[in-house]
Amino acid sequence: MKMLMNATLAAITLVAGLSIAGAAGPAMVTVQESSLGAHLADGQGRSLYLFKADEPGKSTCFDACATAWPPLTSDGEPQAGAGVNAGALGSLKRPDGTMQVTYNGWPLYYFIKDKAPGDTMGQDVNGFGAEWYLVTPGGKEVHSK
Repeated sequence: MKMLMNATLAAITLVAGLSIAGAAGPAMVTVQESSLGAHLADGQGRSLYLFKADEPGKSTCFDACATAWPPLTSDGEPQAGAGVNAGALGSLKRPDGTMQVTYNGWPLYYFIKDKAPGDTMGQDVNGFGAEWYLVTPGGKEVHSK
């Protein structure tokens, strides 16, 4: 049963264009411009979110939550692209041993419904007990205009 569930989660994650295998090196965090303003994205332009149920330095998104909101993971120190405060980047260890990237202490996540770089379908979503927001280069949540 566990193998079937892992295979299903892998298929769901791959459909979203995200790799369930984890990071293949240091994660890159960049700044993306959208109609919502400047916000953080990965090196491929995929939007990154914070979860208001988390606390700085602590993720509360696991299991089904992490399937819908896959964590941004990194092998090695995350890298800052243009406009990103390198000093705000960090990481925390998840229960599965992967290192999740943080910004100003907030764990960073993707959203499974974002299908292409620049998508922001996760903005202002209430799910798994709290709100999800894009993250400004200053480390705050983006509020829709």
